[in-house]
Amino acid sequence: MLKAIHGPSCECTDGVKYGQTSDGKQRFHCRNPLCTRQTFLIKYVYKGRLPEIKEPIVDRTMHGSGVRDIARVLPMSPTTVLET
Repeated sequence: MLKAIHGPSCECTDGVKYGQTSDGKQRFHCRNPLCTRQTFLIKYVYKGRLPEIKEPIVDRTMHGSGVRDIARVLPMSPTTVLET
């Protein structure tokens, strides 16, 4: 049975297998030309790349919170905040 692969940016079902990462995780490719992310993973090991983690960081940054404040309120390292 085939499973539809949803792209993280455009939510289309036009994803296909696209090789593997260096540590063996399956990489996928979105064939939608309007999609902002061409390759993606289904399960991320590094949680800082997930959209639900990025959104509160960007929101708090726009409201003037500093890196250490964001890292303290959202339990994550300051490095994760900076790399987002």
